[in-house]
Amino acid sequence: MTAAPPTSLEPQVAARTLIATLPDPKNPHTVADAATASGLAMRDAERGLTWLTKEYRGHLRVTDSGDLLYLFPTAFTQPWKTRDAFTRAATLVGRAVVGAGRFIVRAWLMIVLLGYVALFLAILIGITFASRSDDNRGRSSAGGMSGVGLGLLRVLGDALFWTFHPFSPFAVGYGSYGRYENGYASQPRGTWSRPQSRGSREGEVPFYEKVNRFFFGPTPPKPDPLAQERAILAELRAQKGRIGLGDVMRVTGLRRSEADPLMARLMLDYDGDVAVSEEGGIVYHFEAMRKTADDAVPAKSARPRPAWDALPELPPLTGNPGESDVLIAGLNLFNMIMSGVALAQNITLAKLPWLIFRHIPLALLPYDGTPIVLGLVPLAFSAALFLLPLGRAALRPLEAKRLAKEKGRLGVLREVLTRVDKKLEVTDRALEQAWKDAAGEAPAPGELSARVAELGADVAVAGDTGAVRYRFADLETEAAALEAEREAADEEEKKVGKVVFSSEN
Repeated sequence: MTAAPPTSLEPQVAARTLIATLPDPKNPHTVADAATASGLAMRDAERGLTWLTKEYRGHLRVTDSGDLLYLFPTAFTQPWKTRDAFTRAATLVGRAVVGAGRFIVRAWLMIVLLGYVALFLAILIGITFASRSDDNRGRSSAGGMSGVGLGLLRVLGDALFWTFHPFSPFAVGYGSYGRYENGYASQPRGTWSRPQSRGSREGEVPFYEKVNRFFFGPTPPKPDPLAQERAILAELRAQKGRIGLGDVMRVTGLRRSEADPLMARLMLDYDGDVAVSEEGGIVYHFEAMRKTADDAVPAKSARPRPAWDALPELPPLTGNPGESDVLIAGLNLFNMIMSGVALAQNITLAKLPWLIFRHIPLALLPYDGTPIVLGLVPLAFSAALFLLPLGRAALRPLEAKRLAKEKGRLGVLREVLTRVDKKLEVTDRALEQAWKDAAGEAPAPGELSARVAELGADVAVAGDTGAVRYRFADLETEAAALEAEREAADEEEKKVGKVVFSSEN
């Protein structure tokens, strides 16, 4: 009688057993250690350790004999969950506050920029007509004042017409981040497109959105949560189902400490496993992901673009064309000036009927208290609104510095991975130049040391010249192991076989 093949436990079930039985998970353990402590089969212990590595952000070590060691710096606890929960809560609250603020300010801005402008112009014209006198000199003067008021009204009307009119050559569309098509950026990620003409209805920007962008800045698009994973899977197929951490860092730009736990999750999600070469290079196998029904797929698919091909860019201050920003700033400045005039001349709401409809000169009307609606409110809000773009402009150098550091880090990553792949030595001069080329400035003291330490560098100093050279033993052994594995990969892994049944028949 043939014995039934043994069944494997689900990774979560095996993991629960390991949590209960594995002694001091902060210390390294082999698969055999885990199997001995738990009583699980070797295959179940390995699957359980892989699941725990993903769930508890464990780490892998490789010995000189090629054995894998699993360790969990935080044991089987997840202290980052509390921190992440606070971060998410703060982010949600911040978004809610910003969203409410945007809604309130948008509504207020339209009142200020249009309602107050129209009201102040009506007051200006009313005062002009009220100042007419019966003598010729007075009529001449009044005519001049009336012309000024009507001229301002004409300018405002023309400005709004040329902003809203769909056939206006000055009306423009959105500037936005690069879009993703089929998982790849149709324009470099993190860059901003030039505004488009409103001759095309697509991309048309309403005036309230231009106002919103003037004060709050352009809103970046929502990130694609699966873009990173698609890039890794495309790299996996292009590399014959064998990849390493260097490949993941290449297409995602992640740090090594971020790519390591990510691979543990991908092994579970995409039926992968890990192997160690005799030299200690770690290779992640995903043979099942090579299967394809498309016979036209070439033997070696094109690799996705590396992360450093789309360096992050500083977004524009407003994303609006210049004439729109001038119009919005001019309207807000006009309200500020007119509110100051209302305060200085004691123009209150109660006086408006006498000024506009009765044409009584302002000088003949009695003092009526501090103008609030026509004075304090628009003055305070107009001044505060100007502080928003000014504040964002003041903070741009800090954001530019942060982006420069990220560009420099990606430049160093590109240089290290490229040189390791080509078996070239990595020098401090080469890395410093790579940082300069990517960031546009020299790295700060200690910055290069921190970045190469993240990549697991060993430092060597030449005795004769004093030149600093870096060795990346993990990446070098990984590259050698991957090269051998890919050469030995069987192309039959891609084939699905002959179709023997179809529900179409």
